[in-house]
Amino acid sequence: MQPTTERLPFTIRIVTSATDIARAARFRSVAYGRHLPELAARLAEPDPCDLDGSAVVLLAEAKHDGATVGTARIQTNRRRPLDLERSVELPAPYRGSALAEPTRLGVIKDPIGPAVKIGLFKALYMYSLAQRLDWVVLAARAPLDRQYEAIGFTDVFSDGGYVAMAHAGGVPHRVLALRVAPAEAMIAAAHPMATTLFLTHHPDISIGPPA
Repeated sequence: MQPTTERLPFTIRIVTSATDIARAARFRSVAYGRHLPELAARLAEPDPCDLDGSAVVLLAEAKHDGATVGTARIQTNRRRPLDLERSVELPAPYRGSALAEPTRLGVIKDPIGPAVKIGLFKALYMYSLAQRLDWVVLAARAPLDRQYEAIGFTDVFSDGGYVAMAHAGGVPHRVLALRVAPAEAMIAAAHPMATTLFLTHHPDISIGPPA
């Protein structure tokens, strides 16, 4: 099936400069401050993994004025364990697999916010696919964990419980995962995001060249 093309009112790209990473950090501080004010101050500056090559930072910018409307970070376990592994030991089949962990997700409090979040998820998934990763694993606090369930994430641990996360200020999070599968598998499984991921072309989302 030939993908349709959809233009967005914003662009999403992987940042390449310290200036853009600082912009992303300032935006995170504001976004997290709405719900977790105790974290806001320490998120205003870039984290070490923003700068050490173990992660990439996504920036969503409004087309009409270039303002930041969203950001997320994608860490992989190719250089060091994921941030969430400071708090939990992942079971098989995640051990020995190539993993991505999205963190520091924030979107503008605006009617386009949900579209930005979906766009950032698509960028995350396509980056994971291009980098030949096996799983996206994340820690989500309530009630955001339900949003990830709705797009196909499942519990890593059978009890579906919440664990205090060291990299998230000790706030309890649920650990969820999604297998990184190619288009044919996702479409055949009627995955809820298959149309967005594979049957819709978004020229405004750029993840750079594949690995």
